[in-house]
Amino acid sequence: MPTGTFISYYRVSTARQGRSGLGLDAQKHAVHEYLNGGSWVLAQEFVEIESGKRSDRPQLAAALAACRLHKATLVIAKLDRLARNVAFVSALMEAGVDFVACDLPTANRLTIHILAAVAEHEALAISERTKAALSAARARGTVLGGYRGRPGTSADCERARATQKAFADQRARDLAATVQTIQSEGHLSLRSIGRQLALRGIPTSRGGAWSSSQVRNMLARIVSVQNRGAAQ
Repeated sequence: MPTGTFISYYRVSTARQGRSGLGLDAQKHAVHEYLNGGSWVLAQEFVEIESGKRSDRPQLAAALAACRLHKATLVIAKLDRLARNVAFVSALMEAGVDFVACDLPTANRLTIHILAAVAEHEALAISERTKAALSAARARGTVLGGYRGRPGTSADCERARATQKAFADQRARDLAATVQTIQSEGHLSLRSIGRQLALRGIPTSRGGAWSSSQVRNMLARIVSVQNRGAAQ
């Protein structure tokens, strides 16, 4: 039985389908049929009018951003229309968002991880073949490249910090428009901004309530991200 907050994402191939509801109505019906009977909130709905061959999906990006903000689950009507699309798979993997497909509710983010695991397995196989080739080269006396660092060194720490920073920056970009709207409504104090974020169903990155210090840090990161974007 579905529980929690959901963001729906629908895709139709042509503008005509979008205007007429062809395909779109069926997708919406499937989503609402799946959710009915549970304790759920459908926070937002996003409609993409785009060919399945296109890799750019602005509405999908917006839906994933909304999922991150609301700590919501992405719900789609049919898995087969999306899971084979590389852009969709990549976006889900990078977004860190849970999702459910109405036609196959047992398929979730784990399914996407399995698809990624296949690619990872192939990459590992390539790595093993490369190591074997290098070992054979050393045995023949071939001089190989210099020191590149080892697992567990400062290079790993740098990568971990870079990953954490990337997630924090993405969170700031997701929040920027909402915070701007809140401030334009006259909510300027840290406590007031935090209260308005909570009223909109947007938790902190760890899922908790907003404190003044968390709001301050979030505002500072938004400014930092925007300044870096303007400088590029």
